[in-house]
Amino acid sequence: MSVEKIPVVILNGFLGSGKTTLFRSLLKQSKEKKLSICAIVNDMSELDIDGELIASTSAVEDDSKILESISSFVLSSKLGIEKLDQSIIKLLSNNSPDMIIIETSGSCHPMPLVKYFKNHEKIKLTGVFVLVDSVMIAHDFDYGKKLIPTMQKNIINGKRDTVNLLIEQILFCSHLILTKVDKMQNDQIQEIATQIKQINPYASTHSVVFGKLLIDSLFEINDYNYFNVANLFEELQPTLKSEENTERPYNLATKVIKDDRPFHPQRLWDVCHKYLDTRIYRSKGFFWLASRNSQSLLWNQAAGGINLALMGTWRTAIVEDKDNGLLKEELKVLKENLKNETGRFGDRRCDLTIIGHKDHVNQFSEKLKSCFLNDEEIKKWKSGINFKDPWPKNIINVKNK
Repeated sequence: MSVEKIPVVILNGFLGSGKTTLFRSLLKQSKEKKLSICAIVNDMSELDIDGELIASTSAVEDDSKILESISSFVLSSKLGIEKLDQSIIKLLSNNSPDMIIIETSGSCHPMPLVKYFKNHEKIKLTGVFVLVDSVMIAHDFDYGKKLIPTMQKNIINGKRDTVNLLIEQILFCSHLILTKVDKMQNDQIQEIATQIKQINPYASTHSVVFGKLLIDSLFEINDYNYFNVANLFEELQPTLKSEENTERPYNLATKVIKDDRPFHPQRLWDVCHKYLDTRIYRSKGFFWLASRNSQSLLWNQAAGGINLALMGTWRTAIVEDKDNGLLKEELKVLKENLKNETGRFGDRRCDLTIIGHKDHVNQFSEKLKSCFLNDEEIKKWKSGINFKDPWPKNIINVKNK
């Protein structure tokens, strides 16, 4: 008697397309509906920011055994597939899930993953969702009109870059998810959908705002149609074979910034407006501003746009607050925990990862580092000097999402 295979849904899409936002929403719904969902998240960076964000959802906080995090390399590499296999074995040994959802890094090519699942004994691939940033498509590719011509030009010149990746992600998808549509007009969204439909006429197209997609719909989709991509397997196999040992494909580079100092808010604002461009595909992480001592902030940048979100309150700030409302016993435990922190400012820190074209990542990283308070500014900060802060005051509280 055959055993029913566990369905798998892949969330694929270029850097900053909104995969983590959607994933967090799906996990929140899974807890509300009492569904057993296992999660695998892949981050190119050693910091594993996406893994931390997924781990902070209530579903994972209640049961950490449902999450496997794979960081420091792209999931579609040979090493990535090996780690994926190990993660699935571990998840199935500890859980009996209704579904497994995988969030890939933005540089992940879907074909090696599709190939891996094709003949798997215990799980079946049902959906390959590619998330496409509609604002990026509008600005960088004239609402999608330039996608195919740019790809054709790359083929003529024997070039492979992130445009190849984006189009190939679309070609392998079963479901196309347009994100950030709240920033677009209806006719603009329709134009993007029409243009992308020319690339993959088999995919169903959906628009999603703030990651709001009903998790019930994931259980209603059919098995992945391997026949639709059979020719792509033959065409792309030689190329992807040569890339399988590459952990930073498509001229992508990553840079990690770790520092205990806060950013000077005005200097950070000026640097981002002057030096941030579309060649920095993604930067993300946790940080603090000298003007906001208590706030643990999430930095979330894709192309030319940056969003700030509130992760919570630094524990050091709670201890420093005379009106923290804690009992003596609670305060004592908090202080004991803070003794393990090695930074000058308690648990406050900046951990950022920057992903972009290799020729531009170093320059932008150095400019960001120049935004940290210097020794003289730290003295002023400690004496209570206020720093001008042009960043928006109303920011999203991630914990409430």
